[in-house]
Amino acid sequence: MFISSQNSPPSFKDFTLVLPAVAVGNVGQLAVDLIVSTLNMTRVGYIHTDCLIPMTGNNPYSTRKEDTEELHTPAEVYTASELKMAVLQIRAPVIQSKSKKFRQLLVSWIKASGFSRTVVLSSSQAYQRDDQQMQGTPLRYLVTPSLLKVSADVLKELGWKEMEQVSAYPGLSDANAEPRLYVPGGGITKGLYTDSCAEDVPLAVLLLFCSEGDNIPDAFTLVNHLNDWLHLLDDPSQKPNKWKIPASWSLLFGSGIPPALF
Repeated sequence: MFISSQNSPPSFKDFTLVLPAVAVGNVGQLAVDLIVSTLNMTRVGYIHTDCLIPMTGNNPYSTRKEDTEELHTPAEVYTASELKMAVLQIRAPVIQSKSKKFRQLLVSWIKASGFSRTVVLSSSQAYQRDDQQMQGTPLRYLVTPSLLKVSADVLKELGWKEMEQVSAYPGLSDANAEPRLYVPGGGITKGLYTDSCAEDVPLAVLLLFCSEGDNIPDAFTLVNHLNDWLHLLDDPSQKPNKWKIPASWSLLFGSGIPPALF
């Protein structure tokens, strides 16, 4: 359920929605952080659900001391009205037994809100790629039939590789085994894509093959690919640091080892 933090509920008609999947390395979430911070997006509400692990914390995008103590929740919606763009930032893992319920909630909200397209930013385990997925860049995409109708030419021009389907039994050549879509470490990515195909939702997935660790470089890679499509910034390639790093990133790896231990 979407709950507005404004006096009058915002209209998302014909907006583009970007949201992360909680996946390996949290690459999607980090990329969304860069978008919200750089575009100085406005928080307009939140998704109230029991499908996410409950948590709260200080404002991750604070730029002034007065904003620091604002409380933020696991699933919040931000907008940049001039770009007709909204972002749903998801900060907590999905409770495994409620994954399907959460996907259904998202699809219902997306359809009811009238978004023109939805882009899911995600990641997948690099070490579980098959031979064909080792070729080219680590970026892959998926697109539902309803979005492909209007975006086929753009996607072809971008030159991205579509996520390959892989053997259900790697290493075995079984003529009766159909290849399958497999996104290890991708959280709700595959399920949300499949649900969106069934519900005729215009949705695309952008994902990177990556490993756990310092995934900040992966986040920049993913958000730059997104920018090639959506043109959020004029030309980030001319100035790599044009993306604004949020203050909360200084705490990504904690405060270090206390010297007193030694």
